[in-house]
Amino acid sequence: MANLFLLVEDMSWFDSHCHLQSFLKKGELEDIFLRASDAEVSQMLTVGTSPEDWADYQILARSYPGQIIYSAGLHPGYVEADWAMKIEGLQGFWSGQNSPAALGEIGLDFFHLPKAKLDAANTIQWQKEAFRQQLQLASELNCPLIIHSRSAFNECVEEIDRSGVDWAKVVFHCFTEGEQEIRTLLERGGRASFTGILTFPNSLALREAAKCQSLDRWMIETDSPYLAPVPLRGKRNEPSYLSHIGKFAAQLLGMPEEEFMEITYLNTQKFFSEEKNNQRSQE
Repeated sequence: MANLFLLVEDMSWFDSHCHLQSFLKKGELEDIFLRASDAEVSQMLTVGTSPEDWADYQILARSYPGQIIYSAGLHPGYVEADWAMKIEGLQGFWSGQNSPAALGEIGLDFFHLPKAKLDAANTIQWQKEAFRQQLQLASELNCPLIIHSRSAFNECVEEIDRSGVDWAKVVFHCFTEGEQEIRTLLERGGRASFTGILTFPNSLALREAAKCQSLDRWMIETDSPYLAPVPLRGKRNEPSYLSHIGKFAAQLLGMPEEEFMEITYLNTQKFFSEEKNNQRSQE
């Protein structure tokens, strides 16, 4: 089986969270990969959000070993009354070769809710039920877990605490909360991953929170095609833009860019490689 990660001497940026399906559907992936390579972004995790992209990402990871890994999970934004049917085939992605590197992104999103009170209440209940079932699966698989939390931080933490999932395997992606919230994660053994929001002028509180996280837990992501960083804000985001986030974060932490690149690369590799190592040992 091909090595899924680069050797340490090939250090570069690692985009820990992006969504490649739109680029795939438009036939733009080769250009995306070329620009990423030019920007020293050599690896990326493409994150599954629904059954509509899981199989595409599995094929993509198989086609680009050493460059692409993937995850699978039902994003709360895609949770509806039929959520149970949507995740029926999720566990099957871990049953053979080329399994996901993580389960996710899953979680709770109370920002985008229906306006009608009854519809909103139903959506919240469905999201919680879908989250709980996927947390149970993550516990059984003992795999890394990517959390989506928007206007529901405390509720997400409570559900994870209740599930018994190993917090060391949990990352809250696109972290936008404050110091109190990041300390809540760190005290439990979890971590946060940061996007281009870190570079936005009005993100002063987020930058202070980010400085609370020890270097051994730092990961960065584009969340592309969303949230392009300064100085590219407003454009369609892509993995090559990760270098702007990395440079900004290194300056924020007062360290050389190359050193920060190495640290975040190895952190991301370590966080997601355990699942792949487990997979290889079973083959």
